Amino acid sequence: MMDLPLTDREERILEAVIRTYVETAEPAGSRTVAKRHGLGVSPATIRNAMSDLEDKGYLFHPHTSAGRIPTDRAYRYYVDTLMQPLRLTVAEQRRLRRELQDEEGGGALERVVRRAAQAIGLITGELGLAIAPRLDEVVLEKLELALVSSDRVLLVLTLRNGVVRTIYADVRATIPPETLAALTMIMNERLAGLTLTEIRATLPERLRDAAPDDPGSTELLNIFLEKAGEAFDQGSVSGDEVVLGYTSVVAAQPEFAEGERLRSLIELTEQQELLRSVLSRRGGEASTQITIGREHGDPRLLPFTLITSEYQLGSLSGVLGVIGPTRMPYEKVAAIVQYASLLVGELSSGELRVRPGGEGPRS
Repeated sequence: MMDLPLTDREERILEAVIRTYVETAEPAGSRTVAKRHGLGVSPATIRNAMSDLEDKGYLFHPHTSAGRIPTDRAYRYYVDTLMQPLRLTVAEQRRLRRELQDEEGGGALERVVRRAAQAIGLITGELGLAIAPRLDEVVLEKLELALVSSDRVLLVLTLRNGVVRTIYADVRATIPPETLAALTMIMNERLAGLTLTEIRATLPERLRDAAPDDPGSTELLNIFLEKAGEAFDQGSVSGDEVVLGYTSVVAAQPEFAEGERLRSLIELTEQQELLRSVLSRRGGEASTQITIGREHGDPRLLPFTLITSEYQLGSLSGVLGVIGPTRMPYEKVAAIVQYASLLVGELSSGELRVRPGGEGPRS
């Protein structure tokens, strides 16, 4: 069907129908639209315009209802032409930041990404999802040891892409600065310039007999070897895995009240390969991307809208977003996804520190 131009009145009525349907989850009738949106025209005029919009492919008429429902074409027209950029309020920004900084969420990149997928899902009512960048082949640029108190040492790992990872280690006695400096030099000589994969595979051998002739440095080196997995492992998330938020959140929407539709949602969450393929194609775009229904090119995604934004972390990038029914408050969801992607880059660049035991962020 050719895209036929819409008059100003048709645009206003189409926007009103979409907003009504998004808010009520019920087919929009002319009287309801007139009452909710005060368009300055009669229900009869609205009804006639809705009939014209149906002829043009922007609305359809369920057999069991007198109201109309927007089509994928309508949502696309709304996103491209009618939707206005929305800025989150200060309170909304604080809430999202608080959700990402939750003590249970941790500070490592992978934990922040997982927490972000969960948080934006909870806030939007959709299914949050993300892909973390692969860190396996990132090179360790340097590491530093610093005494932060009489019984605590901080290990700072700087990766070539700009990622900073930190590990706190408790020691039984104060370690002299000259011992820390000597151990730092030796560890840099043996580890700097290697990828995380190489370090994980050869760490014990590379650090064998690395400690200076000092009991404190031997203890610290042993602690470091114990925590090597936390420092050099990507954790439970790899760049090949799609991280999902809480399915129960989006399952509560009216679209999934019927067993068949709920089953399609559950099946979708099990389609790692499909979701991975879709998300991996959405990198490299600075702006928020929105695809609706048939635009995905896969029948399994026909009932869904996907809104994503790329997050940057030095030379690395990942994708964060939500998927949900095409009936969606597009402005609000797009604003939340975009802001969350900015936060992920910020919170993963060293602003949050990883503490032993997954204790979360530490200022």
